[in-house]
Amino acid sequence: MPDRPVTETGRVGVVGAGTMGVGIAYVFAMAGFEVFLVEPGAEAASRAQATLKETAAGAVSRAKMTAEKADGYLSQVRIIKGATELPVGLDVVIETVPERLDLKMKVLADIANRAPRLIATNTSSMSIDVLAGAVRDPACFLGMHFFNPVWSLKLVEVIRGAKTSADSVERAQALAAAIGKTTAIVADSPGFATSRLDLVQALEAIRMVEEGVASPEDIDRAITIAYRHPIGPLRLSDMVGLDVRLDIARQLAGTIGPHFAPPQLLQDMVARGDLGQKSGRGFYDWATETINSNAG
Repeated sequence: MPDRPVTETGRVGVVGAGTMGVGIAYVFAMAGFEVFLVEPGAEAASRAQATLKETAAGAVSRAKMTAEKADGYLSQVRIIKGATELPVGLDVVIETVPERLDLKMKVLADIANRAPRLIATNTSSMSIDVLAGAVRDPACFLGMHFFNPVWSLKLVEVIRGAKTSADSVERAQALAAAIGKTTAIVADSPGFATSRLDLVQALEAIRMVEEGVASPEDIDRAITIAYRHPIGPLRLSDMVGLDVRLDIARQLAGTIGPHFAPPQLLQDMVARGDLGQKSGRGFYDWATETINSNAG
């Protein structure tokens, strides 16, 4: 780890106020950082503020912090409309926009123009070397792949590109440690390490539902009890977003091989808008927290 201080400014940027972006903004704020959260949509910005407040209230109710301290931390989160409005020279700016190459390249170029010390992408499947083409200095660019829910799961997968400097890797490790996370360093490869392993299990679980092997509830129960996983693959897929699962599966099927091809059930659910927790319905009915056994 570097001998210099973890942070020079105590300020970070997060671009995209979806599930992951809000979670990343929250953990940095709760660690005492000033956070600039970029979200152009008024409705999404409002949801982000509500999620931040609800999550902090939950921490207060569990005696993790006082209400006064939570309010103080939350006051350090500023929501702005575009990456071009980010202050110059932040410690890190983390991109968390949807997994579309054109969108990510545009956002990363805008971030690079604000000259942060470190630029990171939260992509779970896209090539770091390809995305590095959007930034002026690829030595300061890498992947910082967080996991949902960000405030609970302790791992940050740091993905090193071909041109990522050792200094940038160390900086990413130090920032992760400052927010209470542990890092795993991996090379730039399709799906990295965690996405490949996670997706294999999720896709097989979906195929089992499709084939009538077992209900989503029983599959998840088997995994959590037999293997001591904290959450089953189908409930986790609902939380991640079935549309996100589908995008990653299609991408890895094209780069690694057909064993990552998405099951028809997954494609059908996304097509009809059953995206999981964010739409209220997936393998589980999130409105009532009950199982949707007829997901297919």
